Amino acid sequence: MPNPPHRSVNDHTPPGSIRRGMSMKASTVEAVDELLQSIAQDDMEMILLFCSPDHDVPAVLAEIARRAPGVRTLGCTTAGEITPIGYRQGTMTGLSLSARHFGTSVRLIMPMSAFEFADGPQAVKTLLAEHEPKRRRLPGARTLAVLINDGLSMREEVIVGSLGDALGEIPLIGASAGDNLAFRKTNVFLDGQVLTNAALLVLISTDLDFRVFQTQHFRPLDQKLVITRADPARRLVMEINAEPAGDEYARMIGLKRSDLTPLIFASYPLVVRAAGRHFVRAIQRIDENGYLHFFCAIDEGIVLSIAESQDLVADLNQLFEGLHRDLGAIEAVIGFDCVLRYLEMEQRQMLTEVSRIMAANKVVGFNTYGEQFAMMHVSQTFTGVAFGKP
Repeated sequence: MPNPPHRSVNDHTPPGSIRRGMSMKASTVEAVDELLQSIAQDDMEMILLFCSPDHDVPAVLAEIARRAPGVRTLGCTTAGEITPIGYRQGTMTGLSLSARHFGTSVRLIMPMSAFEFADGPQAVKTLLAEHEPKRRRLPGARTLAVLINDGLSMREEVIVGSLGDALGEIPLIGASAGDNLAFRKTNVFLDGQVLTNAALLVLISTDLDFRVFQTQHFRPLDQKLVITRADPARRLVMEINAEPAGDEYARMIGLKRSDLTPLIFASYPLVVRAAGRHFVRAIQRIDENGYLHFFCAIDEGIVLSIAESQDLVADLNQLFEGLHRDLGAIEAVIGFDCVLRYLEMEQRQMLTEVSRIMAANKVVGFNTYGEQFAMMHVSQTFTGVAFGKP
């Protein structure tokens, strides 16, 4: 979907809290200038940046460092951006947190491929000790954790499970970086470094009230299927119900293998039941062998249900109504929305309405290759944190 004509976007939030911004300009210097004009404030604690891979990311980070020296900047590439005016492609968006209300600490996990479940407790212990002075300087502060991963690492389950367990009562949310559905290279970035095979664990303490959330809009059907041959390390399924995976999945939804596209996967997700809830096991793509590649962990013997989409707009309205009841006026929302949800919105011509909802509720974030919540790596959810007014 092409972006609408450009107009200037400025966040008029009072100084000393959270400021949001974006730019649709193609020039790196002009784009960074416009973004910083929107988000700059005195005593910035951190800049969180979500940037289309269409940009020259190293040049973007270098320009931010030149314009805002000494300000910690971190974020990732995207499969689409959620900006102050809604969903966009090929842009950059972000926010700044003021040290007046926030204290942050960051742990780089690299390489993700070498991370084991047993590594989590020490990583969290070290980061919590480093972070404690920042938490103490904000009376009454509460802490949350944000995890940003390389979206092609296929290590999210181990990392979020280990870190989420070690964090205990500290809530964890997160997302996997994207690259506009190319599935070639995703990046996270930290203070000018553009990294692959890396994750960032960010502790954020604030005296603002906040709520973490996760929502989805699917209802499981009676149709069940069993994974009968898979390669869990590659999130690859070769057989379903002892039949070729792509053919059997297509048959169960009334289609042929040749009909399968990302739009179909978004409309007919597979779900697994765990801890009394259904979690989407989203299909990323089908390959030339008819094998199905997944965004999340998959294994032989798992029983899945085919699900159908419910009213996404109504689900979002209900989510934000609840957040407003809990928080009153919302200062800002950091939101992680699966790219498959974007494809569904596009297919069903809902992007304009959902963009309006996101803008009205001050969401900044990006379309992901998966989301993290508590100790789970999932797909096809909208996950994030909403902050109340100071």
